[in-house]
Amino acid sequence: MTVRIALPLLAAVPWLVTPGAALAQQEYPAKPIRMIVGVAPGGATDILARAVGARLSEALRQQVIVENRPGANHIIGGEITANAPRDGHTLQMIPEGFVINASMYAKLPFDPLRDFTPVAIVALVPNVLVVHPSMPVRTVKEFAAFARAKPGQLSYGSSSVGSPSHMSGELFKVMTKVDYTHVPYRGQALALVDLMGGHIQFLFPSIPAAVAHVRSKKLAALGVTTMQRATALPDIPTINEAGVTGYEVSGWYGVVGPAGLPQAVVARLNKEINTYLQAPDTRKQLSSEGAEPRTATPEEFGATMAKDLQKWAKVVTAAEIKIK
Repeated sequence: MTVRIALPLLAAVPWLVTPGAALAQQEYPAKPIRMIVGVAPGGATDILARAVGARLSEALRQQVIVENRPGANHIIGGEITANAPRDGHTLQMIPEGFVINASMYAKLPFDPLRDFTPVAIVALVPNVLVVHPSMPVRTVKEFAAFARAKPGQLSYGSSSVGSPSHMSGELFKVMTKVDYTHVPYRGQALALVDLMGGHIQFLFPSIPAAVAHVRSKKLAALGVTTMQRATALPDIPTINEAGVTGYEVSGWYGVVGPAGLPQAVVARLNKEINTYLQAPDTRKQLSSEGAEPRTATPEEFGATMAKDLQKWAKVVTAAEIKIK
């Protein structure tokens, strides 16, 4: 799911960015900044939050504290951010799954668009199909055939229900007509531990979370979820080119704050994050770890959030994924 900016959607997006504000740009930040992460340490959300947080600490001359608040597919962290003071001292790194929640949960403690201020998109992050090395498959076709021969007997993990790792598995299931069991975790790192321990058979983690385990041969990578091969794993084919024609999942990650952040604060944060992402060393580092850096204005990021909320609502309905 690539990021395509749709500016006409902006008129329909109800977030608030106040032009004035209690904090003038030169006064911000007045104290350490919290960067909320809605999953356990070790996954792509956490990795990107720490990278961006380190840059902001240096640029803003204030400590950025990454605070992991895992649970309920980023909802626990989201509620903290939505209810935080509107001064720019509480931010959150979110994945695309954050807006998918609106389609899956009958009731949320916040609106993913109205109750947050888009600050900056950070990266597109492909997922990768990985299996335990003991599994007798080394290609996507072999894996599909193996799963088809064992209907309902294999299980895969995800960072949470509705996350890109979950949706990757559900899309693969539909397109290849196989049957297996989904096991949600409170973060990709926990699912990876269970996969390496042999408690589940496969996983669709983000490349940043899995690349070290693939390179060390602790996991076998079969295919990446984007249409293009990943810079971090150039020898691994895409699932599309491996035979599942049309298969594609590519999620974005970005920074938001509570609704109504001062416009000057949003502009400064966006500028510092984009400057960091445009640096050649940053692009090289993140690409090597499986995250493809992206930049956008706050308005463009907000339009992307609104567009993808609508897009994935249709997928969730078709897959009959629902949480009460």
